[in-house]
Amino acid sequence: MGDKPESSTKQPAQTSLHIVYSVTDIQKKVCVLDGIKVTYSAWVKLFQLHARGYEVLYHITAQPPAKDGLAYEQWMKIDGIVLQWNYNTLSEDYLLRVLEAESTALEAWDRVKAIFLNNKGPRCAALQQKFINLILSAPPSLDVYCQTLRDLEAQLNDIGSPINEQILVLQLVHGI
Repeated sequence: MGDKPESSTKQPAQTSLHIVYSVTDIQKKVCVLDGIKVTYSAWVKLFQLHARGYEVLYHITAQPPAKDGLAYEQWMKIDGIVLQWNYNTLSEDYLLRVLEAESTALEAWDRVKAIFLNNKGPRCAALQQKFINLILSAPPSLDVYCQTLRDLEAQLNDIGSPINEQILVLQLVHGI
């Protein structure tokens, strides 16, 4: 009978922070996109994997909620973090082409996508020319030569012009 009513012994509900706030250094998880060592398709896969794991994939796949209310404010805070991830994982050249003062993570994501997927024809022609003309004397070693061929293969694959293994081997032998 001397017990306190249950309502007075309950602690106030604590609001927990979204898991996205625990990320301290995105570059330890997602490599910097430079278009050569890290290709667009590899960067997309890593970035999406990371975004999914931290429950923010919708920030690069869906439009924001309506601009009224607490939900939008919360969404904007988290979107700002995802936008920072995007900017922090771009090389300086790409960052300068994508950076805008007022942007959502989705808008920045789409600007990066446009860099790599627009102008496919000229980009494809330039990469194929590099691939065909690469010879062993250009790179400093056989390892670098082979890696350069693989990098060009990955870049061509990114824009929808894959190189099959037979052509890769033929170019390897031809360049030697």
